[in-house]
Amino acid sequence: MNLQTLTITNIAVGLESGEFSAVELAGEYLKAIEADKTNSFISADPELALAAAGLADKRRGAGEASVLTGVPIAIKDVLTVKGLTATAGSKILQNYRPPYTATAVDTLQRAGMVILGKTNCDEFAMGSSNENSAYGSVLNPLDITRVPGGSSGGSAAAVAGGLAPVALGTDTGGSVRQPAAFCGLIGLKPTYGRISRYGLMSMASSLDTVGIFSHTAEDCALLLQTIAGPDDHDATSSSEPVVHYFKHCRQQQEPLTIGLPKQYFLEGLDERIRKLLEQTIERLKKKGHRFVEVDLPYADYALAAYYIIMPAEVSSNLARYDGLRYGLSVAGKDLDQQYRATRTIGFGAEVKRRILLGTYALSAGYYEAYYLQAQKVRALIKQDYDKAFVSVDMLLTPTTPTVAFRLGEKVQDPLSMYLADIYTVSANITGIPGLNVPIGQIDGLPVGMQLLGPAWSEELLLRFAHHWEQANK
Repeated sequence: MNLQTLTITNIAVGLESGEFSAVELAGEYLKAIEADKTNSFISADPELALAAAGLADKRRGAGEASVLTGVPIAIKDVLTVKGLTATAGSKILQNYRPPYTATAVDTLQRAGMVILGKTNCDEFAMGSSNENSAYGSVLNPLDITRVPGGSSGGSAAAVAGGLAPVALGTDTGGSVRQPAAFCGLIGLKPTYGRISRYGLMSMASSLDTVGIFSHTAEDCALLLQTIAGPDDHDATSSSEPVVHYFKHCRQQQEPLTIGLPKQYFLEGLDERIRKLLEQTIERLKKKGHRFVEVDLPYADYALAAYYIIMPAEVSSNLARYDGLRYGLSVAGKDLDQQYRATRTIGFGAEVKRRILLGTYALSAGYYEAYYLQAQKVRALIKQDYDKAFVSVDMLLTPTTPTVAFRLGEKVQDPLSMYLADIYTVSANITGIPGLNVPIGQIDGLPVGMQLLGPAWSEELLLRFAHHWEQANK
């Protein structure tokens, strides 16, 4: 079997027909993980995976299987799974084993999915290249001299490299969509509140979302309809009705009015990506879709607002890692020295940078000038998008300004690294859903388009992506 192209649908057919068992399938993926050279996984647990696969086979034999039963999945290491280490890519949690499982993961386990292991990521999800992990950089399986994107680079590389058919990641400013673009995958950042955040190690609580990597829109839809919905453990989860996303993918696609934000197509965008997007737009026009230019005047300030709001929330959330309750603890002669020693050794450079920036932005005398102003700009950006969606069904933009860049290329230039998220942060600031869809390659490196829709429009985005895939097989 070709692990690099297996989808949930392929796997479900193979399991049902008896072509292979869940145990055999899990075994093949575990062998691939063991031989992997991309550093996509921080940890794998063959014993746990094979035990879950065995239970899946029993469920199928008893006629109690769902389409997901026996399907393997990889989980980003910022989502907790009881019995597995959860490091968040950091030394400070090197040996931490959580006593509970994240709601999204637990729901998939109850559906019979088989967890292969925990994937590598930028430390506490802070990064755009997956070079900030305490456990080493992840390599892009399509070109190992290049990054897979971040912070969910391990999950993206695992799916693109045939180490898992699907994976969960998280998206705070583009951390699913950007690596999906760099690795040629479907990557969904849902509406804020669509998927429970319980069990997700917080980076920036008002921006964090659980996201999905897959080869196809249908696979993404199957996972979303399983894990979407309210959760008593998460007060920010929404009771908005969950539709049958998979079924809606296959419904007829009516012509849409699609907005092209002029701020997303200005200087800074690789001309080769611009040309590929223009070709994509022309093909979509032939399908009957109508395109109009949209003005988002405050979009230019999204990245600046994001890099004030996000570090402020980081500085608050990461205060819990103090060396007293759990995780790394380095002794000192007094409490202050213990804090200093633990956090100095336990946190990497990027995490320290963002804690310092956030603490500064929240400090007396600067809160009003920075954090409060950024929140006001956030409200203006949301108004821009709300206004745009009155006249268009969705927006189409680049996902990234460049193709996957080389390892080490931006490490010494944080500003250049932050600009890799320039097209993705607005969706997190406004809470709307965003979807990366592959549209082609440049010199063998994938390029994606980003679809943005109003809140709760995942059904629309996934159906559009599915029809795009079908038309371009």
